[in-house]
Amino acid sequence: MSNIRHALQTRREDDFAAWYQEVIAAADMAEESGVRGCMVIKPWGFGIWERMQRLLDDRIKATGHDNAYFPLFIPLSNFEREAEHVEGFAKEMAVVTHHRLIAGPEGGLVPDPEAKLEEPLVVRPTSETIIGDAMARWVQSWRDLPLKLNQWANVVRWEMRTRMFLRTSEFLWQEGHTAHADAAEAKEHTLTMLEVYRAFADEDLSLAVVAGEKPENERFPGAVETWSIEAMMQDGKALQAGTSHYLGTNFAEASGIKYQSREGAESLAHTTSWGVSTRMVGGVIMTHGDDDGLRVPPRIAPWQVVILPMLREKPEDEALIEYCEGLRATLAAQTALGEPVRVLLDTKPGKAAAKRWDWVRKGAPVIVEVGGRDMENGVVSLLRRDALWDEATGKPDFATPTREIAGQTIPDILSDIQAGLLTAARERRDANITRGVSDFAEVEAHFSDVRYPGWVEVQWSKPTGAALDQVVERLKALKLTIRNVPMDAAPVDGPCIFTGDPAVERVLLAKAY
Repeated sequence: MSNIRHALQTRREDDFAAWYQEVIAAADMAEESGVRGCMVIKPWGFGIWERMQRLLDDRIKATGHDNAYFPLFIPLSNFEREAEHVEGFAKEMAVVTHHRLIAGPEGGLVPDPEAKLEEPLVVRPTSETIIGDAMARWVQSWRDLPLKLNQWANVVRWEMRTRMFLRTSEFLWQEGHTAHADAAEAKEHTLTMLEVYRAFADEDLSLAVVAGEKPENERFPGAVETWSIEAMMQDGKALQAGTSHYLGTNFAEASGIKYQSREGAESLAHTTSWGVSTRMVGGVIMTHGDDDGLRVPPRIAPWQVVILPMLREKPEDEALIEYCEGLRATLAAQTALGEPVRVLLDTKPGKAAAKRWDWVRKGAPVIVEVGGRDMENGVVSLLRRDALWDEATGKPDFATPTREIAGQTIPDILSDIQAGLLTAARERRDANITRGVSDFAEVEAHFSDVRYPGWVEVQWSKPTGAALDQVVERLKALKLTIRNVPMDAAPVDGPCIFTGDPAVERVLLAKAY
């Protein structure tokens, strides 16, 4: 039995949901706001989101998009033009009906009956309809296409059951919207953005996602095709980490996005939309966190290296800080993972051990402690967050390189941590996908008998209509959903486990967040 005393009270294997909430609190990432379903994202949590935002924004702009901003309030009539779209969001909408408050007859404030809006305004749940209006104004001829837009914004979806980062009434995201001359170009762009998300999730967040097409019943309201990246959390559940939609001409017809072709004919544009949100922060927590708190992939860590001088409020502290500053300056002048190393010299007052464990729980990739004896010997005490413990002693596994060697090797250590987290996530994912399931009874048994069952890959005939509804109901009874059709799945070689008809593709089944 391990003699390690971990930093968290809750173990992942004991109560994954409680562990997740404890990590958020212990890592000082976010807190409840007092408004139902809304959270305060604290500096460390927001710093991670800012890093994600910057890295993804660079990838989006590299594919030819411009950033813009569109209103938070959307006239209800915009949604009514696209019936399927409003049906998909109607139960989640927050609606503004008045523009002024007055004193109530029994005290307090109430909406002024004289200030009722002529038309209710929906607080943005997504922006297809209002961006469609702008595109209709901006697109006149084939010369205006393709039009590629992106915005970073907040959205509101009035969720019944909320959980910080994963499912909140208000959350932050980016949403991209494009208009194209034809279906082929729009579909190609849908997959281009799916690949942007896959690369971002794997290379920057180390999530090891599976990219594929969503089944008909999981499509975005009004879309012709929906594609997703799915990540496996440590409890085996799936997290939809990002989606990319080919919308056909549905929204173009509703909004009047038309253009004059080279030949002079008037045609409807083909549009796409795609987005990822702060739920990816939750995905990072549940993919990489351990029983000591968060582990942040170096690419998205606000501070990749934290240097902690062991201060004693004595005159010699000045020399120790100067010694640590030498390492900070050396590291800040170097690059890791393509960027200057982000290094913090933490000179806040406090006990050294307490400060160390604060940064362990926050998940800083490399923590460097330096005491007076270290300075005398010309060394530092270096702790990797991905390899925290010496299993033999049950104590933190410090290395003690010279200050010069630490300055030379830490950039490579950061690269190694980034790669190692991705490898671990990929190996865990692959080890927890069950294949070779030939009938639905096996699916039932698998998800009934295993606490953290992972995913199951099955073959199906891609039923539609009533036949698909029956499949969905059978899965719902087990609290399962079809995640997607993996793009790299093996060819089919048998019957559909739901209908018995010849299979046409493979799908992943899982419980999901």
